[in-house]
Amino acid sequence: MKRTIYLGLGSNLGDRAANLEQAIAGLAGAGVQMVKRSSLYATEPLGFGPQNWFLNCVVEAVTELMPRQLLRATQRVEREMGRRRVVHNGPRIVDIDILFYGATVVSMADLEIPHPRIAERRFVLMPLREVAQSLRHPTLRATIAELLAATPDRSEVRRWHSADASIGLATTDGADTAEERSGQNSRERTE
Repeated sequence: MKRTIYLGLGSNLGDRAANLEQAIAGLAGAGVQMVKRSSLYATEPLGFGPQNWFLNCVVEAVTELMPRQLLRATQRVEREMGRRRVVHNGPRIVDIDILFYGATVVSMADLEIPHPRIAERRFVLMPLREVAQSLRHPTLRATIAELLAATPDRSEVRRWHSADASIGLATTDGADTAEERSGQNSRERTE
C-alpha cells in the first residue's frame, strides 16, 4: 500500500541546489515517488559553530517502503552522496529527514516520526506550509500553518533564487547573495 510521506532536505556544502536535485533523484531510484516539491529556501544554520547557510526544501511523495526501510533508503542516498556524520549539526552535503509518514506515529531508538523537532524549525515549517499547509500533525493536533504561526524559532528563512534563476547554481562558499555572505554567521542558534 502506498503511503503519502513528507521529507525535509537540506544542504550547505558545495553546489547546494544541485545536491538537493541529486538527492531527490536518488530517492526516486529508491522507491520514493515525488508528488510535490516546495521552493528552495536559504536558511541560517542551527547549532554547530560558524558554517555556510543551508538550502532547504520539502517534498511530498508516495512510497510502499515501510518506515524503517524508508530510513535506510534516505541514509543510503546520503552516504552515496558523500555524507559523513562527524559533527552533530555540522556542515553536510545533504541531510534527508522523514517528517511525516501518513498519520503514522513511530517511536524507536533510531527513528521518530513525525520528526520530533518540526514545531521548532522554521526552515522545515515554511517549505512544508508551501506544499501542505492544512496537513495536521498527528500528535500535536495542529496544522502546519498553525505550527508555523506558533513556533518560537525566529531564524531567518527566505525563498531562494539564484542570480540567473537556474536552480543548480550557487557560489562556492554556500552564500548566494551579498546579504547572505555578510550576515552568514551573524546569529548562531542552538537546537
